[in-house]
Amino acid sequence: MKQQEFIQLISPFKDKLFRLAKRMLISTEEAEDATQEVLVRLWNRNDNLKSYNSVEALAVTMTKNYCLDQLKSKRASNLQIVHNNYKDVRDDVEVTIENRDSWSWVEKIINDLPEQQRIIIQMRDVEEYEFEEIAKALDMQETAVRVALSRARKTIREQLTAKHNYGIKTN
Repeated sequence: MKQQEFIQLISPFKDKLFRLAKRMLISTEEAEDATQEVLVRLWNRNDNLKSYNSVEALAVTMTKNYCLDQLKSKRASNLQIVHNNYKDVRDDVEVTIENRDSWSWVEKIINDLPEQQRIIIQMRDVEEYEFEEIAKALDMQETAVRVALSRARKTIREQLTAKHNYGIKTN
């Protein structure tokens, strides 16, 4: 079959193929690609096309099957994307429990600090007072407040690290 005969054969239903593909795939670009792919496949069969009772029925079936294949492959890739982003809720529970445990240890360590360091930690890290405000409230020099805060944080860090590393041997 010559190209001109092929074009005359498919012209009456070419737009119908596009509309079917568009309805199934939604995207105009994907529908155009699907229609083009079906037309190429029909062209590759052009020697046998006259043996079919209805070339239009063949083309519609090919379009439908092609679109279904595209949708299946899209769903599979979407499932893969969703699967890669899936996060196990148990991980969140474990992290929450660990955080709660750490905070309770920090609270215990703070309560064991000397009173002045405990007050400075509370005012600076919890209440978010400025150094100047803490110094005035406690009748101290700003530098003394900074030193006490630094020592308190160091104590908290060391004790918390020791707690978390309990049972872990280091060389």
